[in-house]
Amino acid sequence: MGFFYGYFEYLLWMLPALIISLIAQAKVKSTYSKYSKVINRMGITGAEAARRVLSAGGVTNVQITSVGGNLTDHFDPRTNTIRLSDGVYGRNTVAAVGIAAHEAGHVLQHAEGYVPNKIRSALVPISNIGSRIGWILIIIGFAMSGVSYYYYSTPTTYNSPVGDALVTIGIILYSTSLLFTLITLPVEFNASKRALKIIESTGMLQGEEYEGAKKTLTAAAMTYVAAALTSLLQLLRIITIAKRRR
Repeated sequence: MGFFYGYFEYLLWMLPALIISLIAQAKVKSTYSKYSKVINRMGITGAEAARRVLSAGGVTNVQITSVGGNLTDHFDPRTNTIRLSDGVYGRNTVAAVGIAAHEAGHVLQHAEGYVPNKIRSALVPISNIGSRIGWILIIIGFAMSGVSYYYYSTPTTYNSPVGDALVTIGIILYSTSLLFTLITLPVEFNASKRALKIIESTGMLQGEEYEGAKKTLTAAAMTYVAAALTSLLQLLRIITIAKRRR
């Protein structure tokens, strides 16, 4: 009975996040697929769009290269390089312009020292370590207290101060991953805002083309919202189990 109760309880916590994540992923794929087939009137490629955004922002010392894969576009501040995927770098579609301009928007954030971006960069190593070690400590702590994370249904009849301490430390460490996903939201939305503003002001895309690029970036941003929600619900579930144990 405890097995099925715990499994059902887990679904109640995580199913909303799972549904939202699947919807967000489907939306970004369908939107990208649609606008990656629409050629922009000016014939601007993704690489050209990124360069125009950088020029409008007064940045000239950034490399723009291609990278394999689909939707693998990113800006690497360590090498000062924008890497655009095969479907963006040399393609003159509405989606390519929007995505490339977004990555250039991250460059402008980096160049001006945009505070949320600096915080996110500082959190990268902390979040990577915290999320991994945090889970290990949580699982060990629950095991020492006789609690199953996935199939927990009733309180145990004994206490384990060491186990409780490990769970608490694990929760604190895991919280850094939630903090990272939350600070990522304003960074991503701001990069898109910068990109769309320059796209519009320079006339790279107009009318329906501009709206297409906006929809593409909005759909991509929703995947970050879904990730933040998933991380939040996961953390709240852990905290709930820990409190019930005590």
